[in-house]
Amino acid sequence: MVLLRFAPSPTGPLHLGGLRMALYNYLYAKKFNGKWILRIEDTDTARTVPGSVEGIQKALEWAGLEYDYGPDKGGPHSPYYQSERRDLYHSYANKLIDNGHAYRCFCSPDELADVKTRLARSGSNSTYDRKCLHLTEEEAARKVKAGEKFVVRINNSVTPTRVPTHDLVFGSLRDAHLSLSTDPVLLKSDLFPTYHLSSVVDDHEMGITHVLRGEEWITSLPLHLDLYTHLNLTPPQFAHVPILLNQNRTKMSKRHGDVQVIDYIRRGWEPEAILNWLALAGWGVKYEDSPIEPSSPLSSPSPSSSSSSSSPTRIEDAPDSTHLMSLPEMISSFDLTALTHRSSVLDVNKLEYINKHHLMNVWNAEKGLDTLARRAHGYIKGVYPSSPYTTVENIKQVISLLQGRLTNIQDIPLHAPYLFIDPDLESEEAKGMIEGITLSNDSHEQRVQVLDTLKKLIESNDGWIKFCEGSNESVMESLNEERRKMGMGQRKFMMLLRYALTGMKDGPGVVDIIRVLGQDRVSARLEAAKDVGIKDS
Repeated sequence: MVLLRFAPSPTGPLHLGGLRMALYNYLYAKKFNGKWILRIEDTDTARTVPGSVEGIQKALEWAGLEYDYGPDKGGPHSPYYQSERRDLYHSYANKLIDNGHAYRCFCSPDELADVKTRLARSGSNSTYDRKCLHLTEEEAARKVKAGEKFVVRINNSVTPTRVPTHDLVFGSLRDAHLSLSTDPVLLKSDLFPTYHLSSVVDDHEMGITHVLRGEEWITSLPLHLDLYTHLNLTPPQFAHVPILLNQNRTKMSKRHGDVQVIDYIRRGWEPEAILNWLALAGWGVKYEDSPIEPSSPLSSPSPSSSSSSSSPTRIEDAPDSTHLMSLPEMISSFDLTALTHRSSVLDVNKLEYINKHHLMNVWNAEKGLDTLARRAHGYIKGVYPSSPYTTVENIKQVISLLQGRLTNIQDIPLHAPYLFIDPDLESEEAKGMIEGITLSNDSHEQRVQVLDTLKKLIESNDGWIKFCEGSNESVMESLNEERRKMGMGQRKFMMLLRYALTGMKDGPGVVDIIRVLGQDRVSARLEAAKDVGIKDS
């Protein structure tokens, strides 16, 4: 069975790059009827931030990415916190020491810094002189008994023989042992493992078949494969995914608030739109002859696999970066071989386009309007705490009125504040509207006459019934009839009416706005606009 793991460190809120990696694990597992694990890699105690795990779990829940096993679910491979698995790592470290593939190093940080400086000055590429590799078992045991602190290093003085390295994204990879530091640390002096040891041990012990992780770990892959070889274990298949970049092409970091998932939740983005956006960031280059089925961990690289140094052959059936996809469609179409080999920039403009369409999908679903209104209710109530028009039923009318205009559910106050509070007719926008309506030499008086006429029409039972029950065309004909009696052009007439009701130049049709506002509010606004017009004169 295909089994994957998403293994974040609890060092702060989940960011978009982490959510994308969780999504890819989810998609791959679902596509091949497998499962995936949430594993918390909390061995770096100095960087652990309280509440991070709960934040990660809430972000995954919001996105609809349900893992099969994890800290709050249990499973056959528990515990799922690495801090609770230290005895296991010590056991494997001792195996490596016993078979000569690792050793205890007692050098102090100051000694190591001096050695590194000396080696660099001599022109050596080594970062450590392997001084402690040559300690006898008795010498090492004596130091341990004396309470001297030590780390455990892998003994990479002899590179093990392996089949060529194959990656599910990059294809055949060159051997990169020369990029490794000399005998990297596996177990730290606080007896916590480094990522190198803990990830290899846990991936084996949990039966992980495929490891999807960030491209930054590709340089560590030779070390991890060495560990599998030294421990006589079968490695999983690896897929290293190119990272996401901010729009200024800098690497995403938890230190930047604009990349944290919680910020996108607070801003009201649709979870499926976020997933759609993240899934397609870097997904769109199809490599010719690349297999789509997951490979066996024992299989050797395919002769047709693309090399990381070769030019890809593009096939035009891969989705573009604004292709609208539901989660089931993402599962069906997901293909690791269609990922680009370059880092991808996240474009917020693309998110706005995608979100607008996913918002419409929710609106069109059964009880979708009610769902959106209830989601928007708390936010709108917070924006207009004193307004009596922030009920769910009113918000449903507003969403219907703004259909097609909304990019984000939290854009409602931006597009139509006048539906919750009285318009600000003293704003620069409103003043600009009224200054542009020059009716005649007696423009102020005629303005009052127009508003009075409309007010009487609205307040009459027949007039209001026609507004409520008539078609938009019949209502407009009634308005035009009044306009013609006053000898007024249509553009100025409608602009005056929009000014009085909204104080904003753009928006939905005036007839629709009148229906949502209701008779009393429309009448009051027409009256108020008369006074402002006179005062401005």
